[in-house]
Amino acid sequence: MTLQHMERPVGIGTHEGTERIGAGGLGMDFQRLTVRTTVRIISRYGVLVGFLALWQAAASSGWVNAAVLPPVDMIVAALWKGLAGGSLLGDIAISLQRAGLAFAAAVIIAIPLGLVMGQVRAVETALDPILQLFRQTSALALYPVFILLLGLGEASKVFVIFWATLFPLLLNTISGVKEVDPKLLEMARVYGARRLTVFRRVVLPGAVPSIFVGLRLGATTALLLLIASEMIGANKGIGFQVMNAQYNFQIPLMFAAIVILAALGLIANQVLVSLQRRLCRWNDPVS
Repeated sequence: MTLQHMERPVGIGTHEGTERIGAGGLGMDFQRLTVRTTVRIISRYGVLVGFLALWQAAASSGWVNAAVLPPVDMIVAALWKGLAGGSLLGDIAISLQRAGLAFAAAVIIAIPLGLVMGQVRAVETALDPILQLFRQTSALALYPVFILLLGLGEASKVFVIFWATLFPLLLNTISGVKEVDPKLLEMARVYGARRLTVFRRVVLPGAVPSIFVGLRLGATTALLLLIASEMIGANKGIGFQVMNAQYNFQIPLMFAAIVILAALGLIANQVLVSLQRRLCRWNDPVS
């Protein structure tokens, strides 16, 4: 047997062994990734899934009154019927329009005013007493006043949402401006930066994280007041559907409307978190 004949099987065997080891390693890596992903999903959504499973079992088994707390599958069926049939789509559109107009108006007014109040002490001193007075007054308590002034139409509904949304955004903007590191401001002035440059390069970037906190609080507040405003003198909207379904004892539809409101809140929060991460890559936002 020559030396070539002796070397050839060794080479083939080594190559096959390497392939087996590589395939085995890939398989183990895939298994580890699958296990980690499963553990992550369970740790994040396990409690929620368990809660829904318990709800379904309790309602289906008669542990609770199914007429008051219907099973999850009945709520999902009512939700699908409302969305597929289009009966809930119009309500979602009108609710988003009301909340969107109020939220946009609050952003346009609160952020510039908060930036001014955070930097100019005279403006803050003059406006702070009336701001604190209105902030401590519930928007729902003022809703009858808004109805008397603006009527039962869209104006009063949009304004009460705007009123409640304004203050979280305004206060967080003021707080964000005041929390900018004084050393950064001093350094910018030492290097001869003008006031507008200091505002654009130091104050505004430093206040953005706090502004986004106000935006997220404001979005949540807008949805909460949306429900209350649509329960009085409305004939369209998700809040109206909640009350109307309760009056007509359509409990699965009522819960379906509540699920839609929760989903809208989650979507709005996630959009703002994603936007904050894009604009503030140097600062990890709290989700």
